[in-house]
Amino acid sequence: MSQTQSNPPAGDIIRDWRRRRGLSQLDLAGEAGISTRHLSFVETGRASAGRAVLHRLAESLAMPLRTRNTLFLSAGFAPAFPERDLAAPELTEARRAIDLVLHGHAPFPALAVDRHWHMLAANAAVAPLITGVAASLLAPPVNVLRLSLHPDGLAPRIDNLGEWRAHLLERLRHQYAETGDPVLAQLREELAAYPFRASARPPEPLAGIAVPLRLSVPGAPAPLALISTTTIFATPRDVTLAEVALECFYPADAATRAWLTARR
Repeated sequence: MSQTQSNPPAGDIIRDWRRRRGLSQLDLAGEAGISTRHLSFVETGRASAGRAVLHRLAESLAMPLRTRNTLFLSAGFAPAFPERDLAAPELTEARRAIDLVLHGHAPFPALAVDRHWHMLAANAAVAPLITGVAASLLAPPVNVLRLSLHPDGLAPRIDNLGEWRAHLLERLRHQYAETGDPVLAQLREELAAYPFRASARPPEPLAGIAVPLRLSVPGAPAPLALISTTTIFATPRDVTLAEVALECFYPADAATRAWLTARR
């Protein structure tokens, strides 16, 4: 199999990811158990790496599974990891696990997103939080970060918008640094351009530990205070599963807990 025209040479991919991780050729060669000379030849295209060496290089560079497949294709090998739609029969148990987490987290909000922050599923507690946002932002695929920061979305109801906005943009920056996905860079640029007005709230009591979302919700006597955790599959062998994240929100104060629990 020859290198596809749409993918860069395997050596370029390895060199770019080595630089992204801040490693020298000596560092990476040592991690992967090959000589620095061989790595240099692979990066410049003077030599080819076998499948086993590519696996070790990709593992040492902590490449996402999607990028590893691109690397193998560029080197003339078949992809190493399947990529199936989440609705595929082979992922039935994975979907069941996602549903168990989302519904088990009730009465607190929880949702599943893909690598570009498109909502894949959500529990019933999410619906009250997004009441009243523009219909265009709820048209599938719903991007939850755009929904959060868009002026026609949740942004006008976020009491600590400046802090929450900075938190989300930093997450996107970090995610792009880890994956190199250009869609994330474009999304961050779009979100950063949205107009916003920072609140004059004092520093959060949880500053340095978590950034609460303080959101005004119709029917709630005061803004809800929520903190979130992110869960991913531990050792996925499927590209789709590797890119699914579960965002689970917890009440950050007693009033929020009482209001959410009363809606059970």
